[in-house]
Amino acid sequence: MPTTFDQLADSVLAGTPPTPADALAALQAADDDLLPLVAAAGRLRRAHFGNTVKVNYLVNLKSGLCPEDCGYCSQRLGSGADILKYTWLKTDEAIEQATAGLRGGATRVCMVSSGRGPTDRDVERVAGMVGALKAEHPGVEVCACLGLLKDGQAERLREAGVDAYNHNINTAESHHDDIVTTHTYADRVDTVERAQGAGLSACSGLIAGLGESDEQLVEAVFALRDLGSDSIPVNFLMPFDGTPLEGTWELSPARCLKILAMARFVCPDKEIRVAGGREMHLRSLQGLALHVANSIFLGDYLTSEGQAAEADLELIRDNGFVVLGAEDAAMSAGGHDPSIRRRGAGTEFAPNA
Repeated sequence: MPTTFDQLADSVLAGTPPTPADALAALQAADDDLLPLVAAAGRLRRAHFGNTVKVNYLVNLKSGLCPEDCGYCSQRLGSGADILKYTWLKTDEAIEQATAGLRGGATRVCMVSSGRGPTDRDVERVAGMVGALKAEHPGVEVCACLGLLKDGQAERLREAGVDAYNHNINTAESHHDDIVTTHTYADRVDTVERAQGAGLSACSGLIAGLGESDEQLVEAVFALRDLGSDSIPVNFLMPFDGTPLEGTWELSPARCLKILAMARFVCPDKEIRVAGGREMHLRSLQGLALHVANSIFLGDYLTSEGQAAEADLELIRDNGFVVLGAEDAAMSAGGHDPSIRRRGAGTEFAPNA
C-alpha cells in the first residue's frame, strides 16, 4: 500500500488500481493532510481532463408526487417538503428551460422526471422533447433520468437521440434497504445495465451523508467503478424538512472533499460531478472541489435552488479552469467596482457582522 497520497497517485497513473484500503485511507485522511490529498487527486483529474469543467443543466420535466419511499427525497411518497409539484412540462416549456442552461454554458442537458419509472407513453413524450431540442441545438448532449426502465425503453430513447441515462445507485448495496423499501438495489443496477445495453452512456452516482459508514461509501464507489459508470454524480444530502432524514447533518466541507478525492482515486478517468448539496456542504471550499471533480451542475437542482449561474461560471474561471466546449473563451472574470462602506462605524446603520 502506498505510504503517501502522492505515491498513490503515482501508482494509479502507472496503471495500478487502488485497493479498498487505499480508498479508505483517503476517506479517513487527517484534516492536516487535506491539501496534499486534494493535490494528489488533482494530478489524476488533470491527467485525464486537463483544465476543463463540464457544465450540466437540469430540467425537471415532472416534479413531486412520486410513489417511491426513498428517505432522502423531497419528492417521495408522503413527503411534507414544501416543493413545486407539477405534471409533465409541454415540449416548448422544456425546450425553453433547456435553452436557458445552454446559453449559460452547459453542454449537457439532463431531462428528469419524478416517479418509479416511465410508461411507454412517457418515453414517447420525452423522445419528442429530445428531437425538438436537438433540432434547435444540434450539438447538445442529452441525458435522460426517468426512473426504472422496462423492455425496449432504453432502445427507444437511444433512437430518439438521447446520449446518456442517469440512474444513481445512491448508496452501497449493504445500506440500500435502510433508505428505501419500494425497490431494490438490484432494480437500480438492472436499469443502468439496460441503458448500457442500448448504447447509452451510463450516468450513475451516489448520495453521501445518508448515515452510511466509511466502508459503505468505499463499497458504493467501487460498485460504480465495476458497473462501468461513465459519469458519477456525487450528491451531498440536503435534509429537507418533511422527509425521514430531515435534521441529518453528517457532512463538513473537508469531509466532502475527502469523498470526492476518494472517488477520483478509484475512478481516475471518469467524469466526477459535484452535484446536489455542493453549495450547502462545501461552502467556501467549492473551488478546491473543482481541482478533484471535473463536472458541475449549473444553477438550480430538481427541487432546491443552487447558487446563481454566473457565480458558478465565476467559480470555474477563478480557479483557473475553462468550461468544456468553450476552451478559447476569455478567462477574465471581469471587474467589480468597490462598494463604498455606508454602514457600521460613523453611520446609524448596523455593521456587516
